[in-house]
Amino acid sequence: MSPAAFANGLRVGQPAPDITLDTLDGQHVSLHALRGKTVILTFWATWCGPCREELPMLSRYAREHARDGLVVLGFSLDTPDTLAQVRQVAATLDFPTGLLGDPHVDGYGRIWRLPVSFVVDRHGLLVHDGWKDRQPALTRERLDQVVTPLLDAPRH
Repeated sequence: MSPAAFANGLRVGQPAPDITLDTLDGQHVSLHALRGKTVILTFWATWCGPCREELPMLSRYAREHARDGLVVLGFSLDTPDTLAQVRQVAATLDFPTGLLGDPHVDGYGRIWRLPVSFVVDRHGLLVHDGWKDRQPALTRERLDQVVTPLLDAPRH
């Protein structure tokens, strides 16, 4: 089955497809290993204007809620030849970032619109599917509506 077909199978309330971030500093962070945390998966690029506006706000939110069990993983669609620019942006962020490599992501489909983000709850369930957003960039209001209540939820 193609990644696009898997993306069509994304369902809020169902387990989120696993994905691993290979960070710029050589770490490997898998979504599965973050069970028990609320996770935002965000896809961006240095050449994407809306991404460059969203990232500082998302970084502030990640910093404010790190103690509440929030983890943000940033996947850059940049290519290795722009690694210097990616590192420059990543240095300003309070969450790990890495190059995605292939825009076809098992379970999420082809990442074609940027920015796009997905939210996964402490139990590994997809609670926000960014493909369904009319306005793809996250806002503080949307984070407060979608993510903040998950952080306030009791841990099991």
